Amino acid sequence: MITSDFPRRALRPVLAVLVLLLAGALLAAPTVSARPQSAPTAAIPPATLTEVTGFGANPSNLQMYVYAPAGVTAHPAVLVAVHWCGGSGPAMHSGTEYARLADRYGFLIVYPSVTRSSKCFDVSSPQALRRDGGSDPVGIKSMIDWVSAAYSADRTRVFATGISSGAMMTNVLLGDYPDVFAAGAAFSGVPFGCFATTDGSEWNSACSGGTVIRTPQQWGDLVRGAYPGYTGPRPRMQLWHGTEDDVLRYPNFGEEIKQWTEVRGIGQTPAATDEPQAGWIRTRYGSTGDQAPVEAISLQGVGHNLYAWGMADKVLTFFGLDAGGDPGPGPQPAGACRVTVSTSAWNTGLTASVTLTNTGTAAVNGWRLGFSLPTGQTVTNGWGATYTPAAGTVTATNASYNGTIAPNASVTLGYQASHTGDSRAPSSFTLNGTQCAVS
Repeated sequence: MITSDFPRRALRPVLAVLVLLLAGALLAAPTVSARPQSAPTAAIPPATLTEVTGFGANPSNLQMYVYAPAGVTAHPAVLVAVHWCGGSGPAMHSGTEYARLADRYGFLIVYPSVTRSSKCFDVSSPQALRRDGGSDPVGIKSMIDWVSAAYSADRTRVFATGISSGAMMTNVLLGDYPDVFAAGAAFSGVPFGCFATTDGSEWNSACSGGTVIRTPQQWGDLVRGAYPGYTGPRPRMQLWHGTEDDVLRYPNFGEEIKQWTEVRGIGQTPAATDEPQAGWIRTRYGSTGDQAPVEAISLQGVGHNLYAWGMADKVLTFFGLDAGGDPGPGPQPAGACRVTVSTSAWNTGLTASVTLTNTGTAAVNGWRLGFSLPTGQTVTNGWGATYTPAAGTVTATNASYNGTIAPNASVTLGYQASHTGDSRAPSSFTLNGTQCAVS
C-alpha cells in the first residue's frame, strides 16, 4: 500500500481510521492500493514524500518513505538517505537538501525510518553485519528492490548516504551489498564492523570512543567477511568527519580510510590533498578526480553534528549524479590488465606461475588479484603475494615490495598447491575487481 504524506502524518493508522469514520473524507489522504510484489505498478504521487508499505522482506519493521520528483528521469538513479539516531525518514527529508537536488537531477530517494525505541539503525548485531543476515540491511535492500522495479531504475546507479547512525549504516550497506551500491557518503560514521556486539546491545563504547584500531587488512577482512566469496567490484566511498567529534571520536575517520582504501585495493597515501574551503582538508585515494575510489573530508574544529546545507552538492558530484564533475584518471577501466598463467603438475601437486601486466595508462598502487581454484586444489605455499583463503575463491594480495605496477609493467607471482586430479590453472582473474584478459 502507498499512502501520501501530509501535515498530520504523525497520526498513526489507528487514529486515522477513527478520524475517517467520524469525519468522512475531511482529512482523507489519497490512497492507491498495491499488492506486495516484486514489480509494483502503482504510481507514487510526484514531488510528495510518500510512505510505502508491503515492500518486501522487512525483519526489523522499518518504515519506507519515497520521494519521486515530478521530472523523474527514465531509468533513474536511486539514493538511499539514512537518518541519524532519534531521527526519521521524514526528518531526513526535511532536514537535508536531497529532495531539492532530486527535483533538479531527476533521481529517486528512499528514506528508511527506524521504528525501534532508540530510533537508531542496527549496525552492531551479527545479523546486520552479514549479507541477507536479517535486521535493517535486509529491509533497506527490499526498499531498493521495490522502487527499482516500480521505476525501472538503473541498478548500476544505486547510492547510500547517511548521518551519524545513518553514516554507520552506510558503511554497513556497502559492506553487505557491494553488488548493489555504486558508492556511499558517510557523515560522522565508523568503519564497517567497528560497532559489532554480541550481547544485544546497540552501543559499542570502545568504537564510539575511537579506541578500536586495526590494520587495513583486518578492516578489509571484516568487509569481505560480510559476503564471503564475492570478488566483484567494490563501491567507492566518501567520508566526512569533524576533528572535535565527541560522540563518534575522530580516530574513527582514519580507521574508515584504512578500511575502504584496503577494500578498494589502493594505498593509504593520498593521490591528492587540497582545501576546498577554509577548515576543510580533502584527501583523495586511488585517483585525483572528483570520483576517486575513496575521498575523505576532515573538518577542523567541527563536532559531531557537522552536516550543513551545501554538502549534499559535494555528495552528488562524488556520486556523479549532478551531470558534472571530473572523474579523473581512475579507477582503471575494464580490460586494463592481462594475466598469463601456466602450471606444472605431478600426481598430487602442482606449481603455478602467474604474470600480471598493467595494460592501463596509470600506475596500479596496491593490488588484489582474484581467481577461483578448480575443485580439489588447495594452496600450500606461495610467493610474490599472500593468498587467502587457500581454496575456492582466492585473493592474492601484493607483497610489500611489488605493490606498485607502472603502466605496461608486470609482476610475477606463484603458488604451490595440492590437487585431487584436476591440475588445471584458473581460467579468469580480476585485478582490484576489474576483469583481466587472460593469455
